[in-house]
Amino acid sequence: MSEPLLEVRSIVRTFARGGLLAGHPFRAVDGVSFRLEADRPEIFTIVGESGSGKTTLARMILAMVTPTEGSIRFQGTNLAGIRRRRDRLAFMRQVQPIFQNPFEAFNPLKRVDRYLLMSARRFRGARGAEVESAADRALRDVGLSLAEVKGRFPHELSGGQLQRIAVARALISRPALIVADEPVSMVDASLRMSIVNLFKVLRDEHKVSIIYITHDLGTAYYISDRILIMHEGRAVESGDARTVLDNPQHPYSILLKSAVLSPDPAAREETLAT
Repeated sequence: MSEPLLEVRSIVRTFARGGLLAGHPFRAVDGVSFRLEADRPEIFTIVGESGSGKTTLARMILAMVTPTEGSIRFQGTNLAGIRRRRDRLAFMRQVQPIFQNPFEAFNPLKRVDRYLLMSARRFRGARGAEVESAADRALRDVGLSLAEVKGRFPHELSGGQLQRIAVARALISRPALIVADEPVSMVDASLRMSIVNLFKVLRDEHKVSIIYITHDLGTAYYISDRILIMHEGRAVESGDARTVLDNPQHPYSILLKSAVLSPDPAAREETLAT
């Protein structure tokens, strides 16, 4: 049996509290486990509200944060063992991020094509004419071209264009996994579906698995193969996306689906306790 693409085993991440609760650490992620198979590209969605731990989980998968307990293995390699620059570069070639705000992903004083060309040199070892060719191919995969973006600064492009460029940048290294953290929350509603549909293309045509992190059940229902719902650091429900979202079992999942989260914390806790 082949190694899974990604295996997350009972990971925990604690952080120290400040203020009156100083000295009492809290668990931002508490015992989460799941795996992605290497031979079955999929869109695996992690759903939760702000503070649910989903972004901390994403940062651990990207090896930006170290788990306090548990382990994360990518293609059989424990991420905790990735220390040398060569090993980290090899990991980054295979696992690429797409972040929430496209305007923060690019330095406003640098032309956007510079990022694409640098990625082609760094991750593909491209030289000469191959550099622009690799960048152009990646841009065409997301409905743009190098000619359209060359020499332009971030402020000269729309949020939708910038997010597509961020996806193209991620594609240049030909990754096996993309971790997309709230990738459409800062994009105009009219452009969201085009980016969401792009993830389907990446899965189906490029055979890239995607961890899609969101609070939006609508897009999660539309594109997900499997789903994991997080609440207060814990995975409260997971499985086939349509099965979970059509017939949620956990009180929090039911609450999310009904979209009637009460602004009154006491009332909300009462609902969750039933």
